[in-house]
Amino acid sequence: MKRLFWTLLAAGAVNLAATAQTTNSMSTNTTEIADLGGGCFWCMEAVFERLPGVISVTSGFAGGTTENPTYPEVCTETTGHAEVTEIVFDPAKISYAKLLDVFWQAHDPTTLNRQGADEGTSYRSIILYRDEKQKLVAEKSKLAAQADFRNPIVTEIVPLKKFYKAEDYHQQYYDNNSNAGYCQVVITPKLEKLEHKNVIQPTPQTK
Repeated sequence: MKRLFWTLLAAGAVNLAATAQTTNSMSTNTTEIADLGGGCFWCMEAVFERLPGVISVTSGFAGGTTENPTYPEVCTETTGHAEVTEIVFDPAKISYAKLLDVFWQAHDPTTLNRQGADEGTSYRSIILYRDEKQKLVAEKSKLAAQADFRNPIVTEIVPLKKFYKAEDYHQQYYDNNSNAGYCQVVITPKLEKLEHKNVIQPTPQTK
């Protein structure tokens, strides 16, 4: 479904060139970084930027082999990349484990290569860890989360090699296009559900 909306968007886009960005494997002394993929990055970005303690959320690609991928290339399902969000957060205000708790609630980790009507390996559920500590926390979180799902969780837990920032028009997509069809049908109901459960705040908390 999302790719239909993207096709319409791309028809009027002035510039489809991707801005690729690799990130350092280590965080700073005051912030840490989580890299999570739970289907459409427009959805996940909107969720995580509504958490206190999250400083920034960037939509992009990771987990594949193609360097500097563009969104159209990722849509071909030949790059190996998944749509992911790079989440910079303050560990003094929100932990990596808490981010993962929200991650499990924000998508269905039991559907292989699919979230709703969005299908393909680029929509797979994936956690990309930056160090052994994150790996251990992710594995523990996955085991605990299984109790909340009838079917087996299929989320990949793999080391992050590189994160590539997606094109600018993907950034803060929901905030800038909340009236778009995909946002109204898919993202808004997700946010309302999580807000009702007091998982997220009603507005972005990012700086």
